[in-house]
Amino acid sequence: MMPRQSGVALITALLIVALVGILTATLAWDNALDLRRTMTQIFHDEGTQAAYGAENWVSSLLRDDAFDSSNDHLGEIWAAEFPVLPIESQSVQGALTGELADLQGRFNVNNLIGNNGEVDPIALDQFRRLLIVLELDPRFAGIAADWLDADRDAGFPDGAEDAIYSGQVPPYLAANQPITSISELMALEGMDKATFDALAPYIAALPGRTDINVNTAPAAVLQSLDESLSVSDVEGLISEREDGGFVDVENRFRTLVAPDMLDRIGETSSFFQLRVVVQIATVRVNYYSLLYRDTGGSGEVVPIQRSFGTI
Repeated sequence: MMPRQSGVALITALLIVALVGILTATLAWDNALDLRRTMTQIFHDEGTQAAYGAENWVSSLLRDDAFDSSNDHLGEIWAAEFPVLPIESQSVQGALTGELADLQGRFNVNNLIGNNGEVDPIALDQFRRLLIVLELDPRFAGIAADWLDADRDAGFPDGAEDAIYSGQVPPYLAANQPITSISELMALEGMDKATFDALAPYIAALPGRTDINVNTAPAAVLQSLDESLSVSDVEGLISEREDGGFVDVENRFRTLVAPDMLDRIGETSSFFQLRVVVQIATVRVNYYSLLYRDTGGSGEVVPIQRSFGTI
């Protein structure tokens, strides 16, 4: 009996050792995962705080700019790309980069509808011209206007309402109201990623009707102001504004655009988009902030929309 009992005891001991080994390895793995998750969360929080700090710094730049200049142009400090700013401490090493864009240099898609919820024909024509300049399908102007307007009747000849969108997979309905992000245009009938990517740098989704700042508008947006503007005309305008913006916007554009469009351009801006990228170890934080600056006298700057990862 002794040899058999010794054999059972040996097997039992081996099982115990194996179980202890498995348990130890499991605990070590779980501990490593917990540590990694904790450090990732700490680095993400550090990155978020750094992004908030950049937002505060940019807000002070815009506030000072409101008092130091009477117009907004691409030669000002706020328009320069951020230098790479290191983030260093005993436990954290990383870097911050970013840029600030004047969203009033872009076409505000919410201009497509007026305060009554009906389509604004002047803005619709401009958006159609912008699409043509970008060599995109001009039908998207009417489709976008239908997405925003208050009624549920499809526009003619270009339009799409619930009858179209409810047949999609999965089905959905048109917004029939202003949008808060240009990414919502991805839901338009016929819109694909290539078209959206080509259009995105030239449009914005801002609250209410906004003027276009011709001092910061890219060439395609300038050309969309009037069908008679040529590429060479726009190149001349961009060269003329380089030293600090146009000297007299109204007189300069009076003979270039229609009177109803002249009322929709300006040289100052209230809406800016801040994009910050913070990299700490293996953690990357992409931060977007829509900033509103009061141009009525106070120059106060407040964030009205924040997002991580997407515009």
